Amino acid sequence: SHLVTSPLIPPQETLMGKYGEDTKLIYELQDQGGELLALRYDLTVPFARYLAMNKVNNMKRYHVAKVYRRDNPATTRGRYREFYQCDFDIAGQFNPMIPDAECLKIVHEILSDLQLGDFVIKVNDRRILNGVFAVCGVPESKFITACSTVDKLDKVPWEEVRSEMVGEKGLSPEAADRIGEYVQLHGGLDLIERLLQDPKLSQNKLAKEGLGDMKLLFEYLTLFGITGKISFDLSLARGLDYYTGVIFEAVLLQQENEHVEELVGVGSVAGGGRYDGLVGMFDPKGRKVPCVGVSIGIERIFSILEQRLKASGEKLRTTETQVLVATPQKHLLAARLKLISELWDAGIKAEMLYKKDPKLLKQLQYCEDTGIPLAAIVGEQELADGVVKLRDVSTREEVRM
Repeated sequence: SHLVTSPLIPPQETLMGKYGEDTKLIYELQDQGGELLALRYDLTVPFARYLAMNKVNNMKRYHVAKVYRRDNPATTRGRYREFYQCDFDIAGQFNPMIPDAECLKIVHEILSDLQLGDFVIKVNDRRILNGVFAVCGVPESKFITACSTVDKLDKVPWEEVRSEMVGEKGLSPEAADRIGEYVQLHGGLDLIERLLQDPKLSQNKLAKEGLGDMKLLFEYLTLFGITGKISFDLSLARGLDYYTGVIFEAVLLQQENEHVEELVGVGSVAGGGRYDGLVGMFDPKGRKVPCVGVSIGIERIFSILEQRLKASGEKLRTTETQVLVATPQKHLLAARLKLISELWDAGIKAEMLYKKDPKLLKQLQYCEDTGIPLAAIVGEQELADGVVKLRDVSTREEVRM
């Protein structure tokens, strides 16, 4: 498992050539011996490498860990150079679209349970995109760069995307216009059916395969009861090179509330897709293991939840401590230490202030500030009577026990 947990791996073999235009965001460094290393960019490539090195043919797992990007941070939008991701992956040879549907179900469940507000999960397929590029007259050598341009459609209008295609990526204006007719479409099963009938697309083998699978996927998602939040969106491209089939991205929709204007910029909170070729890149014999997975941006979600809390003025309880052991007079440190030890041994989460003689008010104030619900108070009287006074911090009721 060292392969999965160690973030340091030589970039030339392992990381380069897996991320397309994002390669420039890989965090490279040199160790003392002059060896070139890189910090992992995601959890997917290390996972694929782990499967290859350990000859694993099927596995279903989740992994929460840090990844690193040599990016310009924008902390208000939850964009960092070092951040946590939670990945869920299903590896193995299965019937089409069953694991893919389950990954989408998981994203739906997570975003619903976290109550982050309204969201949409956009779904597309790399094969459909490549088919679109092919029938629109884009040479195959330009598919990947065209992809990364199309991927900007959620941030900038079509006009800008079109001019980047023609001006920077060297596509013909006619090809760009034809692409535009497709990539601005989004919908559900009806759109899939319509494209399956499309005279140009239905002639393309890749697009036809992709659309067939997409139809199957939507049938399963209907059975899972989640199609209400899912949009088949032809502009979704996801910049990474290693995707081979279905790709998806979950986007939070803008709040109507005027307090939360900050939230608009957060955008994508989860993304993933199918990467059937990645394990083979690491396998000495080129043995393939099909994989599909999803990555949840924990830090992104945290920044939203934090902004929510701030806006609502609610206080968040940051400790699980159940009881504070307190004393009202001086020279009672020993009584506190004995009592807290008993509570700890009984599996009760207890704290005390690390001062010999703290004032009672100070101790109760600490409970208020941190949200500790109970204070166990032992004074001279209590010691003499062999009791403890238990105080409910919020109601101020006290019981002797």
